[in-house]
Order: sequence, then structure tokens, then C-alpha cells
Amino acid sequence: MFDYYGKRTNYGVPVGILMLNTCFPRMPGDIGNATTFSFPVCYKVIEQADYSSVVSKPDFGLVAPFVEAARELERAGCRAVFTSCGFLAIFQREISQELDIPFISSSLMQVKYVHAFLPRGKKVGIVTAYANKLTRRHFEGVGIADIPKKVVGLDGMYFGDFLKDMPHEFDSRQAESDMLEVVGRMLSEDGDIGALVFECTNMPPFAYSVQNRYHLPVYDAVTMINYIESGIVRNRFEGFM
Repeated sequence: MFDYYGKRTNYGVPVGILMLNTCFPRMPGDIGNATTFSFPVCYKVIEQADYSSVVSKPDFGLVAPFVEAARELERAGCRAVFTSCGFLAIFQREISQELDIPFISSSLMQVKYVHAFLPRGKKVGIVTAYANKLTRRHFEGVGIADIPKKVVGLDGMYFGDFLKDMPHEFDSRQAESDMLEVVGRMLSEDGDIGALVFECTNMPPFAYSVQNRYHLPVYDAVTMINYIESGIVRNRFEGFM
């Protein structure tokens, strides 16, 4: 046995997730469904954060409540903090510089290293909920403004409308159809797409179907969280010689 030390009430939760103030069904694979992960996660809702203040008209007044909530998760023992909306990329630098643990605002942070391993001449395909709202300021926030990429969105489709209207019933088959349609359209327009990154944290449930149809590497919020967790919680290797 070992001696253990600590000054908290709870232990063993490596990852914290800051959630927008939303209310709709979240299926397995969605960042807001805890069964998506093979390790414990701790959630905290930012009451002031919603579609309007994060996506439609980004409000830099949200930086303070996000920082305080992240610090609260850190005090609770989380070793890294994520958010539930890729559009928070616009606040990445402002929030991360106030914290003492890793802060990951958006799955878009993966675009830089995904592009780095692609063959020459290939670009990253970004699938977002709202292409008309995703701007250079978001890309600059996570250091990908000058990375070769193509962006497509679900603007005006069922999936995009669902995330704005937040009904209490989610037609996953229609959402999957929307995902397959927009990716197919992007690939038909640009043959240089070498990998996909999903901006939206509600899209990972459809990564398997998209990859199975189009045979490309697919990255999203879940791959990002799994990657970070694998580094902040290392385990002993088991085996024999």
C-alpha cells in the first residue's frame, strides 16, 4: 500500500468540460454524454453562454465566467479543461493565458497537426455547424488561419437548425444524412481534401458513418479529448519479457 495525500473532496476525474447553456438530447458520441468517454469527466454549465453569445455574436464578456469555471474544475482535480462548442476557438488565447492547466476550446486546434501529416498538396476539410459564422478570427484564435483548408457547414439543414432551436427530440438519421451530404459535396468540389476535422461537438456520433462512406481520416472533439487525456494520465505498461 501507498500513502495518499490530498485536500479535495473528490478524486479521479482527469477531464473537465465546460458546457454551453443548452438543453437537447445528446446521444453517445456527443461530448455532452458522459458515456462517450472511457474515463470520468466532470461537467459545468456556463449559464451566460448560448448560441447567441458564442456563435451568433461572440461576446468577449464570456471570458471571465469561462476562466472562473475552469479554475473551479481545476480545484476539483481536473487536469485539463475542454468546452462543448468549437466556436469558442475565438476565446482560446484569452482564457488559456489565465489558467494553470491545459485549456482546449475547440477541436479546430487539431487542424494544424492533421495538416502536418498529410501528403503534399492536401488540405484539411472542416465540417462546421455554421460556415457563415466561422471566421478568420476563430482560426487565428487557435493558430490555423494560414493552414490550407476548406470549410463546409450545415447552415439551413436539419442538423444546423436543430442546434439553434434545441427541440427535445433528435432525429439522428436525418442528422447523419446531412453529414454525409455536406461531406460528399465538399469532396466533389475539391479533390485535395486529405482528412476531415469536425468543428461541432455534436458531430462525433457520425464520424464512423462519414469515414465508412468516404474513407478519410476523421477527427473531432472526442479524438482531441482522448489525445489530451492520454498524455495527462499515463499508465504503467503491462506485459512480460
